[in-house]
Amino acid sequence: MTYNILQPVTENGIAIVTISRPQALNALNTAFFEEMNHLIASLAADNSIRAMILTGAGKAFVAGADIAEMVHKSAEEGSDFGRLGQRTFDALGNLPFPVIAAINGFALGGGLELAMACDFRIASSKAKFGQPEVNLGLITGYAGSQRLPRLVGLADALYLLTTAEIIGADDALRIGLVQKVCEPEMLMEETLRLARQITAKGPQAVRKIKMVTRQGLNSSFGEGSELEAVHFGSLFGPGSEGEEGMKAFLEKRTPQWN
Repeated sequence: MTYNILQPVTENGIAIVTISRPQALNALNTAFFEEMNHLIASLAADNSIRAMILTGAGKAFVAGADIAEMVHKSAEEGSDFGRLGQRTFDALGNLPFPVIAAINGFALGGGLELAMACDFRIASSKAKFGQPEVNLGLITGYAGSQRLPRLVGLADALYLLTTAEIIGADDALRIGLVQKVCEPEMLMEETLRLARQITAKGPQAVRKIKMVTRQGLNSSFGEGSELEAVHFGSLFGPGSEGEEGMKAFLEKRTPQWN
């Protein structure tokens, strides 16, 4: 597939994907979802990829969904457009490796929903966050009403969803919406540093911790604990990643991951 909106590059097992539709502040349209779905499938099938960074070109991460495309949709078409985004963002979050959002500017509406679908978020100090859908007489369509309270708690989520207030990076950090804030010129350097830190760890262990943590969040505590025990045990045994990691620790050397 030829990508016109997404600009993917790979560097030492890290997929760096830039959303580049700067004339529209990277607004999400049908073409974006088609490209992203294709890219997600390609990355999921590539065992050499061990982390992904998602960012935006220009002054926005993503400033929302494309209102010009949505304005004439019927109720049924609107629901279908919401489900399209939900499926895409679910697939992004379900990639087997960590996905990091490097939020360089505006992350509003669908853009914040996209960022929340990632595993964690690093923000420029100039980034802005919000769910302004109620200003348009709409609500979130890409599961923002579900992800936001899970990340920041019910009260802060409802505050942002009902007031449409735009907050800065420091407030986003305070409520747990982002995990780190850095100066704009350091954003990609810091995000790459974190991605490289992750790719230096046991690759199976990283994939399994993402899987059991995400699945456990939607399970009972007991079910999640049992899932953890099973996959904890799967990393033991002759020739296993866990054996290599533990031997390397005892021998005071760097592990050689398969």
